[in-house]
Amino acid sequence: MARRWHGWTAGIGCVAAVALLATGCSGKTFPAKAAKPAVPAATVAISPATGSQNVPTAGGITVTASGGKVTNVSVKSGGSTVVGDLSADGLTWKSKWALNGAQTYTVTATAVNSAGQTSTQTSTFSTYKPTKFFDTEIGQGSGKTYGVGMPIQLTFDRSITNKAAIEKALEVTTSKPVVGAWYWLDSQHLNFRPQDYWPANTKVTVRGHFNGVAGTSSAYGKDISQTFNIGRSLIAVVGTRTHRMQVYKDGKLVYNWKIATGRPGHDTPNGTYLTINKGNPVRMRPADVQKGESGYYDLMVPWAVRFTWSGIFLHDAYWSVGDQGHRNVSHGCVNMSPSNSKTYYQMELPGDVVTVTGSPLAGSRGDGWTDWFLGWSDVLGKSATHQAVQAGPQGSTLVDPSTLPADPGKAPLTTSAVHNAKAS
Repeated sequence: MARRWHGWTAGIGCVAAVALLATGCSGKTFPAKAAKPAVPAATVAISPATGSQNVPTAGGITVTASGGKVTNVSVKSGGSTVVGDLSADGLTWKSKWALNGAQTYTVTATAVNSAGQTSTQTSTFSTYKPTKFFDTEIGQGSGKTYGVGMPIQLTFDRSITNKAAIEKALEVTTSKPVVGAWYWLDSQHLNFRPQDYWPANTKVTVRGHFNGVAGTSSAYGKDISQTFNIGRSLIAVVGTRTHRMQVYKDGKLVYNWKIATGRPGHDTPNGTYLTINKGNPVRMRPADVQKGESGYYDLMVPWAVRFTWSGIFLHDAYWSVGDQGHRNVSHGCVNMSPSNSKTYYQMELPGDVVTVTGSPLAGSRGDGWTDWFLGWSDVLGKSATHQAVQAGPQGSTLVDPSTLPADPGKAPLTTSAVHNAKAS
């Protein structure tokens, strides 16, 4: 037992000696490892600051992170839901639309640093209370179906001076991708037109996030919303010289009918029009001839579809069937046979496209829904922002038109021809 104990003790002594020798030979000492520096805390700032009163609605909400990234923003109020966008670097969050007037908001925002430590701030503030308002009417009916040329039509009850603010507050949601633009007909009428005809069978929702938006120096808006549908494509091409009308349904030629258009002095004007309304029958009398004078008539005309305010229709003209396909004999309307006019009447939707060609008479802007008289550059020129709208299932954004791909539209089936209303 004594020998074994001695050997175990000696073994430990040798190990200790080796360790001491190694230290002595190097002549160095090894300091303890330095502690890792602490990661600075993230901070988050909210604008408007808490306690603010009469906050301008147009400014919205901004959340900014320092020393980290924004991870969460929640906004509570008694009004509509507040949505916003986070910047690509994660440092800034901004609300998308104007804030509601006369509303109290509570914003809670969180930022996180690289170590996973969070910081949260809260701001409660109230917005300015407007006393004057403007009203907006959407021309398209809820759930109604329209042709592929139909513009979205907004009418304001007073002249709008802050036109760009109105355009920026509008959102178009479409079931299929659409490029278009907002443009002003005058200070009370604003339309949206696609660059090319709407894709067939598209569901469209237009929203005006107008609550909190000043349309004039003192009048603020109210939120609006409407959903409607675009149906199948129906395009009619009227040839005043050929005395024929081609009808295309969903891009395919389905009819090539004999017609008669306006005789000399009563020429049917050129242009790409949209059908407006219809009746069976419609009472027709000449606007420029008095009762008892030569050329006066007073007829109940069957299967009549209007495409100008001045009274030009596509309609049944049973009295001119012998002339149809050969010569122009009408007072400006497009004469059709009873069976053909009935067929077209039963297919027609408001906003279907009717293009008149070959006439010595130019079309007049505003005589009907003449939005397609305009070229794409003209539409952009009448916009207050001069920006295009890219719409889809997730809503819409304003974009620089120069960033858009080449226009694929081709007249007459998917878009209107340039200068289509000029005399031939």
